[in-house]
Amino acid sequence: MIRDQLADALRTALVTLEVEPLPEVIQLERPARREHGDWSSNVALATAKKAGRNPWELAGQLVETLLASPPPHVVGVEIAGPGFINFRLADSWLHDVLAEVVEAGRQRYARLDLGSGTKVLVEFVSVNPTGPLHAGHGRGAAYGDSLARVLARVGYDVERENYLNDRGTQMALFAASLAARQAGEPVPEGGYQGEYIIEWAKEIPAGADVAAWGEQRAIEDHRETLARMHVEFDTWFSETSLVDSGAIDVTFEDLRSHGVVYDLDGAVWLRSTDFGDDKDRVLVRSDGEPTYLLPDIAYHRDKFARGFDRLINVWGADHHGYVARMKAAMQALGHDPDELEVAIVQLVQLMKGGDPVKLSKRTGDIIELRDVLDEVGPDAARLTYLLQSIDSPQTFDIDVVKSEGNDNPVYYVQMAFARIRSITRVAAERGVERGEFAEVDRSLLAHGRELDVLRQLSVLPEVLAAAANDRAPHRITTWVRELAAAVHGFYHDCYVLGEGISPELTQARLWLVDGAETGLAIGLDLLGVSAPESM
Repeated sequence: MIRDQLADALRTALVTLEVEPLPEVIQLERPARREHGDWSSNVALATAKKAGRNPWELAGQLVETLLASPPPHVVGVEIAGPGFINFRLADSWLHDVLAEVVEAGRQRYARLDLGSGTKVLVEFVSVNPTGPLHAGHGRGAAYGDSLARVLARVGYDVERENYLNDRGTQMALFAASLAARQAGEPVPEGGYQGEYIIEWAKEIPAGADVAAWGEQRAIEDHRETLARMHVEFDTWFSETSLVDSGAIDVTFEDLRSHGVVYDLDGAVWLRSTDFGDDKDRVLVRSDGEPTYLLPDIAYHRDKFARGFDRLINVWGADHHGYVARMKAAMQALGHDPDELEVAIVQLVQLMKGGDPVKLSKRTGDIIELRDVLDEVGPDAARLTYLLQSIDSPQTFDIDVVKSEGNDNPVYYVQMAFARIRSITRVAAERGVERGEFAEVDRSLLAHGRELDVLRQLSVLPEVLAAAANDRAPHRITTWVRELAAAVHGFYHDCYVLGEGISPELTQARLWLVDGAETGLAIGLDLLGVSAPESM
């Protein structure tokens, strides 16, 4: 990559100038404004103080050294500001990007090795199997699955897991509500009132165990809905299995053996304040019943026991206060608390016609995720959920997401892919075959629109790395929209076939089309969105 070549050239220049100590890392970034060049480095500023040099003078010496023997593609090196070094490159560096994309293809381009096989468990959705998924769960589902895809592409060994809270009061109330509706009676106090309870109760076979049937009915509903969003789990982990296996009791004794629990007022407490929590937490109530915290600790203990090096939990906004106590519990068990990461998904507000809406009357005050998918389609829903960081609340405008225009982000991106595919189809219909890439004159790709496509392709590896390191798949969404914009510009301004287009230029542009298709396909796959042949 050009970044590595420029960094190597800067390091060699520092050695030539006998600058010591040498920096461990040489930073290179793309200037915010194109007129400032293609790449910029602060190495003179970062190195001068320790080396006893003046930053501006060191930058000048580096520029002089670099110009004496320029790295490949470099046509200009300048000093900017207090000592930044800006590089101007020939278009040939972007032509080399196309070669990288074509050679690597979908499977290998932007395939990084940041994870080095580290085993990661991404747990997401994880709701009570007591009814359908609601619209807010869609955001967590899209985020968790896309994060897993991003991490896998950069070298992590990733598994996806859904934790089923299938025991406790809520499950008993769920079963009682189904049984009551089956018998034509009102649900018990505190029970589930949704219309889905009435509908599901009609499906219960005669003589069935209502509790077991209801749980499986809810789980299958979750599976079906999530599968429509291209979300699949490696494991659906049952909380009940922790009880049956004795894992909760073993975890409790493990905590005792670590000396991190104590008895007070008939209850058993975790000394979570010793590990950064704001107060100690009850593990076992005075009536002998464990709180929700103890099974959760047992569950996370089990995750580590299964060999995972890092745990990533995707939780709803109402779990924000739960993070510190879980990290404290992991530390109490002897784990590095940083091995547990928690991503908090903020709320989603659905809008239609400028007003907040409910898409379904079937579930009372719940907007079913299934209904959102019916209304806008799985691809549109998924990409919309991934438009911005999960740290901020999201407004999901149904009218915009359903529209067929540039305001609809998924339509805009998928249309770019479909246009690329149409160019390939038309070429085939006209009998124009793409020749060998080695014989293509890439220097013919000099139009600004062509270079914009190549620039976007060039940044995918670094965008992918940032998305993985920051746990931020919305960065991929931003990138794929920018690549789509470049593709639309190319489509409008740069004919691939037809009168006035030389055969040599046609060949070069056909290979550019191939590269753009590769980039869009990778981006859409990371987002879990389909790449249609036509629109």
